[in-house]
Amino acid sequence: MTRSLGGHGALALAALLASHAANADDAPTTTNQGRTFTLSPITVSGAAQPGSLTVPGVAAQKDTIDQIAGSIGFVDAESFQNRYANTLRDVLKDSPGVFVENRYGQELRLSVRGSGLARGYHTRGIEILQDGIPTNLADGSGDFYQIDPLSLRSVEIYKGGNGLRFGASTLGGAINFVTPTAYTALAPNILRLDDGSFGTIRGNAQMSRIVGNWDFLGNFTTVHADGYRQHDTTHTNDFNGNIGYRFSPNVETRFYFGAYLVKQELPGSLTLDDALHHPKKAAPASLTGDQARDVWVERLANRTTVRLGLGQLDLDTWVIHKRLYHPIFQALDENGWTYGFAPRWTAPLTVAGMRDDLIVGARFFAGDNKALRYVNDGGHRGQKALNSRTHARNYEGYFENRLYFLPHVAWMLGAKAFHDRRDYLDKGGLALDPTRKSAGKSYDAINPKIGFLWEPRPNIQAFIDVTRSRDVPDFTDLAQTIGTTAQFVPLAAQRAWTAEIGTRGRSGRFAWDVTAYRSWLRGELLNFTVDPSVPASTFNAGRTIHQGIELGASVDVARRLLSPRTDDLLTLSQLWNFSDFRFRHDAQFGDNDIAGMPRNVLRTTLTYTHPCGFYFAPGIDWVPRGAWADQANTLRAPSYVLLGLETGIDLPNGWSLFLDARNLTDKRYVSDISTVNDARTASTAIFYPGDGRSVFAGIRYAF
Repeated sequence: MTRSLGGHGALALAALLASHAANADDAPTTTNQGRTFTLSPITVSGAAQPGSLTVPGVAAQKDTIDQIAGSIGFVDAESFQNRYANTLRDVLKDSPGVFVENRYGQELRLSVRGSGLARGYHTRGIEILQDGIPTNLADGSGDFYQIDPLSLRSVEIYKGGNGLRFGASTLGGAINFVTPTAYTALAPNILRLDDGSFGTIRGNAQMSRIVGNWDFLGNFTTVHADGYRQHDTTHTNDFNGNIGYRFSPNVETRFYFGAYLVKQELPGSLTLDDALHHPKKAAPASLTGDQARDVWVERLANRTTVRLGLGQLDLDTWVIHKRLYHPIFQALDENGWTYGFAPRWTAPLTVAGMRDDLIVGARFFAGDNKALRYVNDGGHRGQKALNSRTHARNYEGYFENRLYFLPHVAWMLGAKAFHDRRDYLDKGGLALDPTRKSAGKSYDAINPKIGFLWEPRPNIQAFIDVTRSRDVPDFTDLAQTIGTTAQFVPLAAQRAWTAEIGTRGRSGRFAWDVTAYRSWLRGELLNFTVDPSVPASTFNAGRTIHQGIELGASVDVARRLLSPRTDDLLTLSQLWNFSDFRFRHDAQFGDNDIAGMPRNVLRTTLTYTHPCGFYFAPGIDWVPRGAWADQANTLRAPSYVLLGLETGIDLPNGWSLFLDARNLTDKRYVSDISTVNDARTASTAIFYPGDGRSVFAGIRYAF
């Protein structure tokens, strides 16, 4: 069964680039944006762009997120425009508190403060937003495929309860991926071609215009990669676009369009010995079952913004259609819709002469999914094994208020109330209990938040806050596969209180973003793998603890190295995520570490930048001790050190070149794990080998 497709879109783009190269001297001159390698959650680079009513400029986005009394992060997409950013790891790897590791192709693990810690696929416990509008399905499950790094203008990271401003109240919080408009785009036209190891070729084209009261932008990316491992071919086509219309200075509407096609072969997980000594091989079941994940997603959303006499009203609506064909232990065939409406009012007020900022919002969203399963006949549909339907409904209301009772000290208070319903219907198949064809469960809660923000100086902030979170199980948790059949398991929601204290800012040559946090959890949703080809089973743990330190820091080591008149710069940046996640007096696991994530993850980068646009940045990724693979703490992945190098230059007339070399020593290591309860009794073919040595190069033309 053939799943690879040619990179015709990228080849066509190469021809366009060649055509423009021939006329480079006649191209209009554009301002080259210098690369900024200072701490990305703190520093915004690039020219000031005013944006519009529905989508403010990047500087305004950064200013808004900085007013939150809690741990946040911000990434200006300009910082990775001229390097090989192919997955979300390339976008988020320098963000404190975010653990992101590739498995293969576009599949990766994304976790904030241990959210979805033991889940070996997709994401749980983080709301994925695009332009402030949810992309998660209505049951809370989420994928990353629709997030194309080359279609982004900025990324806003709201850790834990700090995602309340969008209505999120999960342990991991929310990540908002903001796409450009014609008002915020880095250039009216962008063409790009990347090539590199593992048969990788990627092409991208973006165009935007402002015509009177109308504006529009379209962005298309096509990627083909053979992959590092056997049976690892990836092919994606992503389109993101938006059209805005300004009715008046106080009223604007914007429609978002998205279409995403992903064809991903699955190489599967391996034993630890194979992962370290035969990392390119695929799991036997992946080959015999031609295991794959083919996803088709269409997304339509709208934001209409009205500036009122008092405050601003944003009205968001969205609909998402997702089709999935996923031959694994069985051939999963799913077709579903998600739709929602979310009004939000923000207002700058004055209370007794004090500044007061208020957010009040609601979200009503739902989804229906038709889930069929067939016997996997070499990647094809065999005999039908299951015919089920899932229905998710969510009704939410929230507010967040920030009162400056002193000129530089704010008190923040907020809360979210919700009622969520999950229903499962077995319409025929191999139900374990044939007398019970349908089941469901409701979830209700109120999650409060309280915090303080202190700004002793304009560029320095300190904060402390306490939040409550609730993670409602999704249908992968609730409709569990036992043997070859599905059964509804009425799990409880995961509950947690989280306290955090931190500071962020810049002073002279130093920049920092550091937070210490502790979460007290009950009923944590943990997964364990019974069979590497079968979705992991989920259970509610007893009491658990998540605590850690999230640190990002940078220092300008030296300036004007070449001469007193050359404003070049040498910057040292350090990321450290310390994650101590453990059971608390558990009857089975005692006070063991929770499996799935290394305790320490460090990343060090030394960056040289020259005002001509040249940069050179060697980096080290270091995991001093690998993650536990089982909750019994009997098997763990080894430690590793990876060396990498990025370099590039911005040329006149909008041209940019870059080179990205990774894992220069060709280190054999484990990038991720699908956890088990006890490695002494369970199958341990649960390890994903990291990619070997690779080199990627690209050319970009902005005009």
